[in-house]
Amino acid sequence: MRSIEEFRTEIRISDAAVDDLRRRLRQTRWPVVPRAEDWTYGTPHEPLQRLLEYWDSGFDWQRWLQELNRHPHYLLPVHAAADHRRVHAVILRSAAGLRPPVVMAHGWPGSFVEFLGVAERLAAPERFGGAPHEGATVILLSLPGTVMSSAPAVPVGPRAIAADWHAVITRTLGIDLFLMHGSDWGAAVASWLAVDAPHCLHGLHLTSAIMQPDVTGLELDDAEREFLARRALRGPWESGYQIIQGTKPATLSYALTDSPAGLAAWLLEKYQSWGAARGTAALPPIPFDELLGIISLYWFYGPGPASWSYRSLVDGTGLRFPSGTRVTVPTAICSFAFDVSPPSPPAWQQRAYEVIRRTAVDHGGHFPGLDATVALAGDIASYSADLANRALTG
Repeated sequence: MRSIEEFRTEIRISDAAVDDLRRRLRQTRWPVVPRAEDWTYGTPHEPLQRLLEYWDSGFDWQRWLQELNRHPHYLLPVHAAADHRRVHAVILRSAAGLRPPVVMAHGWPGSFVEFLGVAERLAAPERFGGAPHEGATVILLSLPGTVMSSAPAVPVGPRAIAADWHAVITRTLGIDLFLMHGSDWGAAVASWLAVDAPHCLHGLHLTSAIMQPDVTGLELDDAEREFLARRALRGPWESGYQIIQGTKPATLSYALTDSPAGLAAWLLEKYQSWGAARGTAALPPIPFDELLGIISLYWFYGPGPASWSYRSLVDGTGLRFPSGTRVTVPTAICSFAFDVSPPSPPAWQQRAYEVIRRTAVDHGGHFPGLDATVALAGDIASYSADLANRALTG
């Protein structure tokens, strides 16, 4: 990896910005909401009030910034980009690791923060009972418009993001071969990168086979038909956010950018309904400090552009492979018990991916970096070892 210290940066939040946030939190105007025993109608008053009170008076801002900046941050240029686009990255170098670098990509409303614990285990396995040579340099990339990554002028889909990231990884960082992990939209970006630049990937590791194959005129088996029926059950109850973010994101962005309570309610509902707490009145099983660490970055750096990828979901270009398109890179699917996305059957996965490994974890949800850290890190490390063994045995 070439020297990139000229692009080194850090997370900076001024005292004035924190004071402004606290003022806004204390001046929250509370709406009338439908009565319910759970989150049927969205984020209820009581859990949101608890979160906001902690954000105002309990959240340790200095410790949060120190923890984030304990890791090296970079603003990496997209090679030869005419508009001077930059991609925010956290890079944890392995002191003695022999395995190919691991690139990790988050989704919405995620953040590089959800992968910090995973990255530490992959980069320094000796700190967790492993051997130093089993480590790998880990690169956490932030989606466009997230943290310090440049916001696009107009919504862009995962294939365009993949092209930028390919340039950053191979040309700015000088990495020729890497293992890539993706969750949520990060899985879509990783999948498109695997389609367009398969020679660069040592392997692909995903939390779901997110891409939809073209099955026009094809006969589906019973398991595939059952899977599509289960997926359809989410219906309008869980897809409203997709429609507004994918059609009129500007309208929504004013409220999320001006009201920290509105932003927290919008994001908190996803963390609750996409994991183990789904269908209950409970808060998501993720500590407030971690949740607010992510929500705070959305607040201070602007939440709008991070959600624009949904435009490509609504228009059908983002998560659907055209006829004849398939990932040929060796792929591992690691599914988590409480993920909101139902696991697809092997036959469906094979239509879009060259799946050589499947793992089912009995805990964790849509954000396993936060609620299944050890399991996610362990599966990525194990898969990397499998790939190395396959290369040795031919």
